[in-house]
Amino acid sequence: MRRPPSALYGNGSTNAWAFRRATTSHCVSQPILSSTDSIKLTGPVIIFGGAITGFSLARLSYLNISGSASSSFANGAAPGEWYWYSQRFYRLSITIHLATILPAGLLMVWQFIPVIRHKFLIFHRINGYLVISLVIISNVGVLMIARRAFGGSLPTQAGVGLLVILSTTSIALAYYNIKRLQIDQHRAWMLRAVFYLGTIITLRIIMILAALIASTMSYYDTIMTCGELLSILGTSQQVNARYPQCGQPGSTVDTRAIVQAKFGDQPEQVGSALRLSFGMAVWMALFLHAAGVEIYLNLTPRESNRLRQVSYEKQLEKGLSPAGSAGLTSDRWEMLSHVDRREE
Repeated sequence: MRRPPSALYGNGSTNAWAFRRATTSHCVSQPILSSTDSIKLTGPVIIFGGAITGFSLARLSYLNISGSASSSFANGAAPGEWYWYSQRFYRLSITIHLATILPAGLLMVWQFIPVIRHKFLIFHRINGYLVISLVIISNVGVLMIARRAFGGSLPTQAGVGLLVILSTTSIALAYYNIKRLQIDQHRAWMLRAVFYLGTIITLRIIMILAALIASTMSYYDTIMTCGELLSILGTSQQVNARYPQCGQPGSTVDTRAIVQAKFGDQPEQVGSALRLSFGMAVWMALFLHAAGVEIYLNLTPRESNRLRQVSYEKQLEKGLSPAGSAGLTSDRWEMLSHVDRREE
């Protein structure tokens, strides 16, 4: 027969004090949250939150997928991209992606504002469910367009696929932990999910810089189909003049042509330069964000310890075992084995 939590852990208030002492023993004489800690906590929220919000607002016009406005997705996409996205399947895919990830980007920032978490908990929960749903649906759209995004090379598809796996897994673990009242791990995994999703901003900076560097060299090029070139240049005469293989007998829209990667006055070469650097940019940005979020989490141990104590108290109140590690924590299995030995 399993003993109640009080029997396993002793007096609740005493054990709460012991847990707090164990998790903050390195800073017992210091306040729970110093001014330095506050800067560490709020600084990244302001910087990255502002970046995600600004990026999402700037891309809201892309919800006009095929419009004639200069700010529409059709006119704002990189040269050659609209050729694929104008087709029924990929147009549906990009619509799903943009119609979900842009609202999610505007909503997710509110999850990390302390006053909302503390004073408007209902909003925090509802908004959280909405963000999770939007991101999951968006990831489906991303997988649908990965084959054609900036040429759809294998490095691009692998990078996009890994980004989807990491963000989806992080959200799933965050959801599981909050259901188990493991608030410290819920925070950690939601931060990871948001940092991974923010890769899309950094990769664009890296992509443009890499494309500019590649443009200074004459030996970089990519492959485009004649259909893509026609969608960029507008007339078959221009396509055939620059890429004669597209005008050869038997050529089709799927005939390939080599296009130099260069930022200049020829739009297909600009598209080639962006296509060349996109896959590399995905991997570099993903690495930077994956490393960055772990550095941030290690720089804010007091907040993690504070939330671990809150988790312990809430789990103890709800009868979850082992209290303090009822979610997915590194010491969960050790504590479970300890509990089982106490029950024997």
